[in-house]
Amino acid sequence: MTNQLAKDFLEKKSAIERLQEIMGMLRDKVHGCPWDLDQTLGSLIPHTIEEVYEVADAIEKNDIDNIVDELGDLLFQVIFYAQIGNEEKIFNFEDVANAIVRKLLRRHPHVFPTGDATSFGRGKKISADEVVTNWESIKLEEKKEKLDESNSESARSVLDNLPRALPALQKSVKLQKLAAKVGFDWPDTSDVLVKLKEEIGELEEAIGKNNKQEIESELGDVLFTAVNMARHMNVDPELALRGANGRFKNRFVWIENELGKNGEFVSDKNIDDLNQLWNEAKRHEIELD
Repeated sequence: MTNQLAKDFLEKKSAIERLQEIMGMLRDKVHGCPWDLDQTLGSLIPHTIEEVYEVADAIEKNDIDNIVDELGDLLFQVIFYAQIGNEEKIFNFEDVANAIVRKLLRRHPHVFPTGDATSFGRGKKISADEVVTNWESIKLEEKKEKLDESNSESARSVLDNLPRALPALQKSVKLQKLAAKVGFDWPDTSDVLVKLKEEIGELEEAIGKNNKQEIESELGDVLFTAVNMARHMNVDPELALRGANGRFKNRFVWIENELGKNGEFVSDKNIDDLNQLWNEAKRHEIELD
């Protein structure tokens, strides 16, 4: 690339155009990168999932520079998929961008009442909860339209089309929300709590039988019902579990540090000593708050 071409590349193109061009160069059959050339839509999946978690981690740490960096990595994944789609003549970046534009216009009737950007500013004020309710209703209508267009009898469940690669916790939330939209739901939080206690009782019975398969099944029911409780309490179970993970790590590290002051290790202590230290770690945590 000549100096003038390099200058034009940097100054006359938008950031997204530069990114698309670089992606094209990386996939160039003659001068491109061997690893990038080997990738397919399918092979990128684990890398995309990893990038999403890295974005979440950066946000949780409130590391602004890292957030920008990780979002760039995630955007690169989108550009990568679009490049492969364009090469295979099945879709391109414009298709991807236009698809989300159409979706946003349709799913925000309170902002775009006529379904296009020209109606911006003429919408009505609604609450955030109403936005979520409308969003889910519109999604359900979209799904019904797709089902009407389909000739497949196997695609008639409201639970169809959930991504298979979703983490189990997130999939539980989505399954329950979809079922609740058509009335399959506990009417009250107290009912869910009763069900949770019932499932714990069944887990205890399975443990008493020492039946591993039954224990796994009943433990899954306990976890699924706990997610249901979170949904009824308007708590994000993923955030709740992340919080629990964080508290566990902080308390465990505190115990390690306290023992380390005397040259001791966790493995040196019995369960009673560790329980006492755990309670001290919790008190220390409360004092810091």
